[in-house]
Amino acid sequence: MSKTILIDTSRCTACRGCQIACKEWHELPANKTYQVGWGSHQNPPDLNPNNYKLVRFSEHLTDNVIRWNFFPDQCRHCEIAPCKETGDMYIEEAITQDDQTGAIIFTSKTKGFDKEQFEEIKEACPYNIPRRDEKSGLLSKCTMCNDRIHNGMPPACVKVCPTGTMQFGEREDMLKLAKKRVAELKKDWPEARLVDPDSVNVIYLLIDKPENYYEFAVAESNVGPMTKKQLFAKLASPFKAMKG
Repeated sequence: MSKTILIDTSRCTACRGCQIACKEWHELPANKTYQVGWGSHQNPPDLNPNNYKLVRFSEHLTDNVIRWNFFPDQCRHCEIAPCKETGDMYIEEAITQDDQTGAIIFTSKTKGFDKEQFEEIKEACPYNIPRRDEKSGLLSKCTMCNDRIHNGMPPACVKVCPTGTMQFGEREDMLKLAKKRVAELKKDWPEARLVDPDSVNVIYLLIDKPENYYEFAVAESNVGPMTKKQLFAKLASPFKAMKG
C-alpha cells in the first residue's frame, strides 16, 4: 500500500516551515526573490527548480469579509501519473514510481528531455508541477522525501509542521483521518472537501471553494469537465498502446 500525505489547509498558518524544510533537506540553493510590485506575501512567486514546495497565498473578499487561504503546493504523486506516462514515450524510466511508497521520482535521465518534450510533460500534469533547470536540463519537483521514508522517517515538511496541517502514513489510514476531519469541519465550513482523494497520494483538505485557493488546486481546474480518473484514462491508453 502506498504512503500518503494529508494536508489540512484549515490548520495552515503560512509559517512556511515546510517550504524551508524542503529546501534544507534537498540542499537546494537560494533564489533571488522579490516582493515589491508583486503584491503578495507569497515568496517566491512560483515553484521553480530550487523550490519543490511553495505556500501559496490567496486573498479574497466574501460577504464583505477578507479571507486568507493558504495552500502548501507540491507534487500530488498521482497513482497513475500523467508526467510519467508522457515521459515514457521518449525516455523509459526517466520518471519512475516507487513500488513501496507510490512516490513519483524524476531521475537524472530527465536531462535527456528537450524543451518541447518537457513542455508536453508539464502540460500533462493537471496541477502544473514539473519545472526544468535551464542550466542542467534536469526536471524537478517534490520527491515525497522518498529517501527519508525508506529510512523510517516522515517527509521533512511533515516533520516540521507545527500546527498539524500535514499528516503522513499509510494511504488507508490517511483516508480515514481525512474523511473524519471533513465531517467535523463541515459543521462550520459547508464547502469543506477533499481534493482528488481517489487518485493522488498527497490529499488536500479545503474549507473553501478550490478557485479561492489556486487555479490548479484541483485537477478539474486544468482539464475542464473531466474527472481526474477520466483524464488519466485518456492519457494512459494511447501511451500504453504506443509502448506495446
